[in-house]
Amino acid sequence: QIPMPKGIVSSIPSIAPTFGQAIFHIGEINTVQMWVVVFTFLLVTFFDTTGTLIGLVQQAGLMKNNKMPRAGEALAADSSGMLVGSVLGTSPVGAFVESSAGIAVGGKTGLTAVWVGIFFLISTIFSPILSVFTTQVTAPALIIVGVLMAENLAHVHWTDLEIAIPCFLIALGMPLTYSISDGLGWGIVVYPISMIAAKKFRKITPMMWILFIVFVIYFFVLNFK
Repeated sequence: QIPMPKGIVSSIPSIAPTFGQAIFHIGEINTVQMWVVVFTFLLVTFFDTTGTLIGLVQQAGLMKNNKMPRAGEALAADSSGMLVGSVLGTSPVGAFVESSAGIAVGGKTGLTAVWVGIFFLISTIFSPILSVFTTQVTAPALIIVGVLMAENLAHVHWTDLEIAIPCFLIALGMPLTYSISDGLGWGIVVYPISMIAAKKFRKITPMMWILFIVFVIYFFVLNFK
């Protein structure tokens, strides 16, 4: 049912139409609407990356005392990749949950990503033959990735409802909204409310209140503007 490719190799597509456009048009971010768009993308990208990194680090067994080691370096590498990618005109170059497949077979260092990048670079000249691999072919691999990521749900304290409810909403929200950041937002908004209901108001950190306000504004802007 899949059309046969017209060739095996092809020339690498030119990036001339997209190269540098992010810089050439940066002066057009001069309205409230555009700043809202920029803020929305920043929020989505930051929490997508943070949520993905925490899940991957947890799967790799590298978490120490519930903290991600060298988190600053990881986020700096991710943001640098996105900065360069935006200048080149590509989609966001960041951490993706598909990396859990590499972790599952033993890859726990950046060398895994380097080799994946090399093979992606080689594959650019074989785009005609690679076009036969449709979403039906890649779906089973993504299902396995989802199963590997779901393993971390075992670490949730499901008997504590004030913790379990926000975590449940996060796990439910990510697939229903097709967004890691939106799923995190559900849980972050509900968490302070559930802690207040459980009479554990003092355990809510100032950062959680800040994130609560940020995501309330985010959802308002996203849905009513």
